[in-house]
Amino acid sequence: MDDSLSAPSAAGDPPAAGPPSPIAHPLAGPSGPSGPSGPHPLAGHGRSPLRIPVRVRAGFLIPAAVILLGIIIWPAVDSIWLSLHNHDGSKWVGLHNYKTLFSDQATLKALKNNVIWVVCAPTIACALGLMFALLSEKIRWSTAFKAVIFMPMAISFLAAGVIFELVYQQDPNQGVANAVAVGIHDTFAPSSKYPGAHPRTDTAKPAAAGSFTSVKTYTAGSVVQLPLVGIQAAKLPGKAAQAAAPSAAPAPDQIEGTVWLDIIYGGGGTPNHIDTGKKGMPGISVKAIDTATGKSAGSASAHNDGTFTIKGLKPGAGYALEIPASNFAQPYRGIQWLGPSLVTPAIIASYLWIWAGFAMVLIAAGLASIPRELQEAARVDGANERQIFRRITVPLLAPVLLVVLVTQIINVLKVFDLVYVIAPGSTLPDANVLAVHMWSVSFGGGQDQGLGSAIGVFLYILVLPAMYFNIRRLRTEKKEGR
Repeated sequence: MDDSLSAPSAAGDPPAAGPPSPIAHPLAGPSGPSGPSGPHPLAGHGRSPLRIPVRVRAGFLIPAAVILLGIIIWPAVDSIWLSLHNHDGSKWVGLHNYKTLFSDQATLKALKNNVIWVVCAPTIACALGLMFALLSEKIRWSTAFKAVIFMPMAISFLAAGVIFELVYQQDPNQGVANAVAVGIHDTFAPSSKYPGAHPRTDTAKPAAAGSFTSVKTYTAGSVVQLPLVGIQAAKLPGKAAQAAAPSAAPAPDQIEGTVWLDIIYGGGGTPNHIDTGKKGMPGISVKAIDTATGKSAGSASAHNDGTFTIKGLKPGAGYALEIPASNFAQPYRGIQWLGPSLVTPAIIASYLWIWAGFAMVLIAAGLASIPRELQEAARVDGANERQIFRRITVPLLAPVLLVVLVTQIINVLKVFDLVYVIAPGSTLPDANVLAVHMWSVSFGGGQDQGLGSAIGVFLYILVLPAMYFNIRRLRTEKKEGR
């Protein structure tokens, strides 16, 4: 064995080679890494566990708890308490208000309308959102399309109610909906040119369905004069010309005549006489009715000067001249959107205008997360687009669709602004919902705090199942780590 490895080194010589001495770790205790005091609290960790004093926690939680108690818990408890008292809260009545709730006709009407809202609005909103989401994937300008559809969400319900109150105005010159309806109607069935006009009583008498029949009976070869009144001369068509008398000697199988407005602009003239300044009524239709059979034997339309000729009549037969009601019918004024029968569907349409964009955004996000490989594999296997949509897209979107549906149900159960603003006072009872009825009973003239509170509690109970479903779904997703 080499002595140099075992003998001690001389003074001044460098120390012998050997294993390096351990370096004290900055996190080690006084006796090394695992001394008597154990590992250092920070050994193996980024930092020590955060220990917040109880008073600091209370300082953060108490204000939030006070706010929660003041704006949620206390009003809910107070509403339940008031629902068990009379109208001013001075007398205990137990469940009397709840019995009234289910026996009062106005409340039952509001409940019926709420059922219509819950059944129709969420379903249609989901369907429109799905349709818009699918459409946005097929077009180039999808961003602009989504922005336009989602834009109504930036408008408050009150402002949207004011907008649709104007949209549903009965006057086509003000209401957009009726302007469109009148335009479409008049395209296929033009309105009459002379609404309100009628012949003088000494020349014609009223007949069935608003028509007029001549007092006298005529034969072929006769000349007829049919003066009309009931409208202003200024409302005649621009092509109306000076009224002219018919020929003095019509053909033996014809009846000739003149239809004119028996009024001169500015006044004057002789009744039942074609004076200068009196104009014909172009377009007026006249029928010859065979008095023996009661059937139409011929018809004609007046020219610009009011003259007309009915041809193909039998000589010797008697005819009564009929002016059909279509000449005088009032113009089509559109649909009564805010009438008793359509007010609820009309308000639901305004709700869909706002919330369809919300549904579209959520469903589009769900579509973006669907693996495209599944759809491509289905196409390779020969599935068409309808089968892919029904068997792949919809099942994978089912959780998202369910979330949208439940959210919409909660929204429609508490709808207030749209109904209160859009429905006119005359049809508000027909459009009433529980939220509006609760306000009307409590503050809108009824001043019955007991019944209003009972309606509020009942409305809260209706919302509870949807709220429970949402909370349960969130907890399930949290457990699954989604």
